[in-house]
Amino acid sequence: MRLKLLGRSGLRVSELALGTMTFGEDWGWGASKETSRKIFDAYTAAGGNFIDTSINYTNGTAEKLVGEFIAGRRDEFVVASKYTLSTQRSDPNAGGNHRKNMRRSLEASLKHLQTDYVDVYWLHVWDGTTPIAEVMRGLDDLIRAGKVLYAGISDSPAWVTAYANALAEAHGWSPFVAVQAPYSLRDRSLEREVFPMARALDLAVMPWGLLEAGELTGKYNEPSGEPKRNRRADPGNLELVSTLRAVAAEAGATASQVAINWVRLQQDAHHAPIIPIVGARTEAHLADNLGCLNFTLTPEQRERLNAASPISLGFPRSFTESDGVRDLIFGEQRRRLDNHRA
Repeated sequence: MRLKLLGRSGLRVSELALGTMTFGEDWGWGASKETSRKIFDAYTAAGGNFIDTSINYTNGTAEKLVGEFIAGRRDEFVVASKYTLSTQRSDPNAGGNHRKNMRRSLEASLKHLQTDYVDVYWLHVWDGTTPIAEVMRGLDDLIRAGKVLYAGISDSPAWVTAYANALAEAHGWSPFVAVQAPYSLRDRSLEREVFPMARALDLAVMPWGLLEAGELTGKYNEPSGEPKRNRRADPGNLELVSTLRAVAAEAGATASQVAINWVRLQQDAHHAPIIPIVGARTEAHLADNLGCLNFTLTPEQRERLNAASPISLGFPRSFTESDGVRDLIFGEQRRRLDNHRA
């Protein structure tokens, strides 16, 4: 794997991050400790150094396993964890974005991970109740204390991220350096607001859900012995698999590899740094996912995939970027302007 800078930071991370939501069998469909270790070792052997986990994954088991796997080699890895989701449903303050849950969750994660700091600490989901200034000052305090090196934000509106970083810059606090959100050939919502924001603010985008919970692998299209997370697959995902398989046959790849390869190549289309998060339940699954690095889709193949799952950008972009409105703004001089920000 090649290395990338994590957004507006100087941190070097591998071009694919390893998601660990499958580490542990607490939820009934994950990997055993032995299998998780094999997945971890295979990822690091391929040049990976970026481990993504959360206090909630498999009820804390994922963090504990990561802690065991990195023991003795802690500084070789970029370890990221998250807070927000409730860890005790009867306690109103055991979930949310506020300072109390932020600090409580981080201390628990550090114990699980057997370390005294995390490289990246993510706000997991925007709760809609905590003041943005409280979040940013709280994260800045943890960074100044040396328990966190960088902050990131996951599964939140673009306006929250932009406003948060504007506040941070105005007050001299540490800004977010990266965002996480679901993104796949089937779900292209990030192209509306998040990618343009990431380009403008120099934020890394870390997509998860690249394979739609396995539905883009093809295993839901016919009977198979593969365990399935979803009882029923989305009909649109099943239909999209036929195009993925056709392109995969041309590329000498699998449907999974084509789907992940398409996500990686969106960096070229949207000029925003993209670091996909790949997860796996078995070592074979990880090997298949890593195969996305071994080829590049042709422009024609990318266009076919785009056409198979188109997106409507909606207002305001469909309005402000239309030829008619651009002509109203610039008059007849529009076509003379070379805009490097476009």
